[in-house]
Amino acid sequence: MLRPLGANVVVKADAVEEKTKSGIFIPDTASKEKPMQGTVLAVGNGAIVDGKRVPVDVKVGDSVVFAKYCGTQVKYNGEELLILAERDILAVVEPDKKKK
Repeated sequence: MLRPLGANVVVKADAVEEKTKSGIFIPDTASKEKPMQGTVLAVGNGAIVDGKRVPVDVKVGDSVVFAKYCGTQVKYNGEELLILAERDILAVVEPDKKKK
């Protein structure tokens, strides 16, 4: 597995929806929306601020929403992954506690 440095995070982006909500299938040749959500696979040790290490706010397994055009795409062991700076992660998707 890749081990990101500093305040960087490795994310596997969720698959792009192949079908619209109305049921129309989107062909591979069509321009698809870039995914903005994914799962954290690895987290760096954090940034050093004023001589102290500040840990990253996300953990492995978190589902996160990230900025649309950010990070670096890498292919590792046949998987398409993103290396993001922590500042590019906009939110953590938390499970809805009301649903059972």
